[in-house]
Amino acid sequence: MDLQYSENDRERAFLIALDTGTDDAEASMNELFELAKTGGAEVVSYAIQKRQSPEAATFLGSGMLSDIADFCHNNEIDLIICDSELSPVQVRNIENITGVRTVDRTTLILDIFASRARSSEGKLQVELAQLKYSLPRLGGKGTALSRLGGGIGTRGPGETKLETDRRHIRRRIDTLRNELDKVEKRRSLLHERRRKNGAQCVAIVGYTNAGKSTLMNRLTNAGVLEEDKLFATLDPTARRLKLPGGSQIMLIDTVGLVRRLPHQLVDAFKSTLEEALWADVILNVCDASSDECAEHIDVTFKLLEELGALDKPIITVLNKCDKADLSEVVNYENSVKISALTGEGIDVLLALTEKELSRNKRRVKLLFPFDKISASSIARAGTVHFEEYRADGLLLDVTADIADINKLKDYII
Repeated sequence: MDLQYSENDRERAFLIALDTGTDDAEASMNELFELAKTGGAEVVSYAIQKRQSPEAATFLGSGMLSDIADFCHNNEIDLIICDSELSPVQVRNIENITGVRTVDRTTLILDIFASRARSSEGKLQVELAQLKYSLPRLGGKGTALSRLGGGIGTRGPGETKLETDRRHIRRRIDTLRNELDKVEKRRSLLHERRRKNGAQCVAIVGYTNAGKSTLMNRLTNAGVLEEDKLFATLDPTARRLKLPGGSQIMLIDTVGLVRRLPHQLVDAFKSTLEEALWADVILNVCDASSDECAEHIDVTFKLLEELGALDKPIITVLNKCDKADLSEVVNYENSVKISALTGEGIDVLLALTEKELSRNKRRVKLLFPFDKISASSIARAGTVHFEEYRADGLLLDVTADIADINKLKDYII
């Protein structure tokens, strides 16, 4: 790996990982390198140890840790970052052996999210994820705080302080959940209002740093932050977009994904990620120039499956084709090759989006006798192109869901 040295005020980091043969350890380490860089660290070097399973007490073997301790001492390393989730005992033991502060992948991602959350909802979600992660780890913060259960030598300020901390965290978690429940209800009402007004939604999902924000800005001039860093955008952005056929849709940008996204974050950001559930069409954006493009697409599909959104029309958007060797880019079903940066392929993407949106729609003329006008409310859930009160009733020209049209087949003319 090419080592990049940056500003002097960055923490000098050493990365560690295990290769158990179940995942691509090198690919995961490359991603950890990018995460560390995004978090503000300067990665000096890394080590991957091949083992069947982690060492219960120290994660890596004692010999490897001894070598890492020497390296850290000789190279002024400030921080060790582990590519897996560590137990409190493992963190403490690694720190005792190496003399270097140690964090795991989840802690790093939570820290990045905390530094990048801008909206009040985003900040609530990050704080909830951090507290849920720290609560079961309080007992490992040091021997003085870990002796619970009663008996001689187990009482005193240590236990009292720990129990106070736990109660405070649990109360704060309950408060945050209540606040997020309110946010989720407001979001649900907003979605219902959009649907009632006949607004169709398209959600942009995909791996972090795949160019989702660049695509959003290309299509809508949204002014979303674009950076060559992981998790440049956390808060969802919604903008109106006029399609070539004249219809208007709501385009929504969502938080990016990574391998093994901490489940605390998936839970906390569920209301944000569930934008995909409300969408009429999902754009799964990936970096076609990446060697791991296929894996990134798979990560997104797995999360969509968890959310129950696989029944939605999904367009695989192979972005950054200006940087990719097109002969090596895999052709996926219902996919389109684009460059959000140069605009290449955008017209094809818009045409395909319009086609997918129309699959479950039908345009019809409906005539409601005056004593049946109340039934027109179903038709108005779609898009009303024209309406006229005539001598024989209300005439509507609408595009609506086929399921709604079938309920009104008696009024079709």
